[in-house]
Amino acid sequence: MTTLPDWMSPPRPEGWFAEDLDSLPDAPRHTELIDGALVFMMSPQRRWHSSVIFALRAAIAARAPEGVVVDSEMTVRLDDRNRPEPDVIASTASVGPDGTWYEAADVILAVEVVAPESEHRDLTVKPHKYATAGIKHFWRIEDEDGNASTVVHVYELDDMTRTYAPVGVFRETLKVDHPFLIELDVQGLYS
Repeated sequence: MTTLPDWMSPPRPEGWFAEDLDSLPDAPRHTELIDGALVFMMSPQRRWHSSVIFALRAAIAARAPEGVVVDSEMTVRLDDRNRPEPDVIASTASVGPDGTWYEAADVILAVEVVAPESEHRDLTVKPHKYATAGIKHFWRIEDEDGNASTVVHVYELDDMTRTYAPVGVFRETLKVDHPFLIELDVQGLYS
């Protein structure tokens, strides 16, 4: 049996907290905290996944109004035990050059681009956590047929139930008014 490195041992009996992610220099680059457990992204990233994230970030940033920051590969602090890493976010507050996370209260859009290794978290765990944290808009993007046929599922938060209500499913042109006016070619996200 292989011994785990010392840094993988929780720093306290209660386990990991959100601020602990910043003191794990040997952790893999994409480490998330879900329900107090470390989640490592160890699988190689598919070309489709990478292309969609890059193109989507650029498209949303080009349409973002002043005061909205669009980012990727950054965690969002939802609470003391949860710091997931959405694939793309839009936030009303920026973080400094040494910042490692965004505050959930400032995030107006969280996007998950579904990958095989994160499918369960992207479909069930993260949307629930984002809604509970009050993130108003959530998009889930999938390769619908395994051949880079991109589809975007758009949701908006129902404040009363703290759950996401579907807004639409987009396969060709995505056009929404919230969180701000965004229009983009869905199939053009992969090139």
